Amino acid sequence: MDAVIKQATQLRQEFDQAYKKASIDTLLEQLNEIDIQMSKADFWKDQKQAATISKSHSDLSNRVEPWSRFTTELSELEEMISIGDSTMETELNDQLESLKSEFNNLKKLLRFDGLYDHNDAIFSIYAGAGGTDAQDWAQMLLRMYTRWIEQSGYKPTIIDQSGGEEAGIKSVTMEVQGDLAYGKLKNEQGVHRLVRLSPFNSDNLRQTSFAKVEVLPKIDQPDEEIDDKDLKIDVYRSGGHGGQSVNTTDSAVRITHLPTGITVSIQNERSQLQNKEMAMTILMSRLTQLKHDQHLEKLADIKGANQSAEWGNQIRNYVLHPYKMVKDLRSGVETSAVEDVLDGKLDQFIESV
Repeated sequence: MDAVIKQATQLRQEFDQAYKKASIDTLLEQLNEIDIQMSKADFWKDQKQAATISKSHSDLSNRVEPWSRFTTELSELEEMISIGDSTMETELNDQLESLKSEFNNLKKLLRFDGLYDHNDAIFSIYAGAGGTDAQDWAQMLLRMYTRWIEQSGYKPTIIDQSGGEEAGIKSVTMEVQGDLAYGKLKNEQGVHRLVRLSPFNSDNLRQTSFAKVEVLPKIDQPDEEIDDKDLKIDVYRSGGHGGQSVNTTDSAVRITHLPTGITVSIQNERSQLQNKEMAMTILMSRLTQLKHDQHLEKLADIKGANQSAEWGNQIRNYVLHPYKMVKDLRSGVETSAVEDVLDGKLDQFIESV
């Protein structure tokens, strides 16, 4: 039993350190404050605010739950060890090994300590150089990421999409909902390069195509508001396909932030008001991220549009011909199982950066 006791003591010490680093007690205090808010009789009087608070409650609960569950399981094991004897050593050791494995998974969460890592994500793909091949490649990336998102338990919602002229898509933007959506996807930002035999070339020549991925944290409660005088808002007729209102009303919205030149356009079958709200959310997310990247105190201090996602910033190659290989240029992780990667099996890349 001495070995079991020693390992359990070490596990307790490591867990207590990780628990403190994860600030779980602070999160529990926040959760308790929200519980008090939600118990008030007039909580649902302002339904929009109530929905935001309810989502915060759900997000906090999801973050705290695995740590709280592990606390209970470890305490129960310690109690069993204190009253057990040598006849229980094998059983206790099995439980201890199971907890060690579970703790290793918990420790992985500690790397998501960025300011917005636990936020939902605004995820965009843009076709780059390569014409129709590039637009088809953007469509392939959309399928790949959508599969990973769904397999990971997140909820993807397309909020804007522009179709290609012959095939594929020119661009797409979707909201990805779920705890750590931004934290896990943020390092996918950059240029993705595909090498293959072109299905759109009559000579079946090898073609190199590019697409850019942009990932932003969704900012539901901004630290500061954008000055109205810094915005230019245009409405226009949607060019997409959808319900009866599409192409008959000016439902599409384009918002330009004049100081930086950042433009956000949203068009789909929803109302102009909904499109404007989503465009403002994306604009605020871009500006807040830019402010954070430039280590600024105010939005007004932003020096200009972020140029970090230029085409030269290639992060990953996907080669289908003359051999099969996916290689991440930052971490060096590579695999020949290209079909699996394109089918959404991205964890080895997402966890390596």
